[in-house]
Amino acid sequence: MKYIKTQGDKILDVALSKIGDKGLFTKELEVALLQGEIDLAVHSLKDIPTQLPDGCIIGCVTKRENSQDVLISPSGYSLKTLPIRAKIGTSSLRRRSQILYYRNDLVLEDLRGNLNTRLRKMVEEDFAAIVLAAAGVIRMGWEDKISEYIPFEISLPAVGQGSLGIEIRKDDPDTQHVISGLHHEPSSYEVLAERSLLEFLEGGCQIPIGALGKVDGDSISLEAMVASLDGSILIREKIIGSTSLSRDLGIQLAKRLLSKGAGEILKQVRQETDSCEK
Repeated sequence: MKYIKTQGDKILDVALSKIGDKGLFTKELEVALLQGEIDLAVHSLKDIPTQLPDGCIIGCVTKRENSQDVLISPSGYSLKTLPIRAKIGTSSLRRRSQILYYRNDLVLEDLRGNLNTRLRKMVEEDFAAIVLAAAGVIRMGWEDKISEYIPFEISLPAVGQGSLGIEIRKDDPDTQHVISGLHHEPSSYEVLAERSLLEFLEGGCQIPIGALGKVDGDSISLEAMVASLDGSILIREKIIGSTSLSRDLGIQLAKRLLSKGAGEILKQVRQETDSCEK
C-alpha cells in the first residue's frame, strides 16, 4: 500500500469552490496509476470527475453505504430546531444551497479538513452544527455523534455519495479480476445514472447539483436538483425507468432540469464562483 496526498488534502485553508474541483482529490493518484507506481486507487466516488484520464477506468463500484447527509451538533440540534442565525459548517456548495432553501435564516460558513479536524473546529470555532456525509461518519464508527440524518426531501446527496470507486488502468485485466468480487451492480446502476446527469450538466463536485438513484429490482428512480448559491431558487425533478437505461435516464433528467431553468442557475453559479477566484 502506498500513501499519496492529493492537492485537496494539502490545501485546507481555502474553500473548495475557490480552488477548482477537476481531479482535486484524484489527480496525484491517477498519475501514480498510469506510471505503474500503483495498480489501483480507492476513491470516494463523489470525488471522481466524470471525465477520467485516458487509460484509466472505474474498475468497480462498491456497495453503497447510507448516502444521506448528516448533522452533527454538540447541543443535539436538528435542522428544524437550530436557533435563528446559528452558524453551520460545511465545505459543500450543494449542502449550503439546500440547507438555505430549507432555512434561509441560518449562517453557513466554510469548514475544511478530515473528519477529526472538522469535529475539532466545530468546538473550537463555536459552530452550532456541521454537515457531513453519513458514509464517512459511519465508516469511522461514529454514528453516536450524529444528531440527525437529514431527509432526502431536504438534501439530495452528491453524485456517487456513499460508494467507493476503485480506479485501475484500462489495460490491466489482472487487477480487474482481483477487484471484481467487490463490485455491487445495483450501486453501479445508481452511480451511472447520477454521473451521466452530472456530466450532461457539465457540473463538478463544487457545483450545487444533488442526485439520488435508487434501484428496485430491474427499475431505477433518479431524483436530482440544481440550486442557486443562496438557496433562493431550487429546481428538482424525478424520473423512473429500467436499470438497463440508467445512463439515458440521467441524460433525460438533466434535460428536464435544463428545461426548467437549471442552465441559467448553473451559469450564474459559475460566474459567482469564478469571481471569487479572482
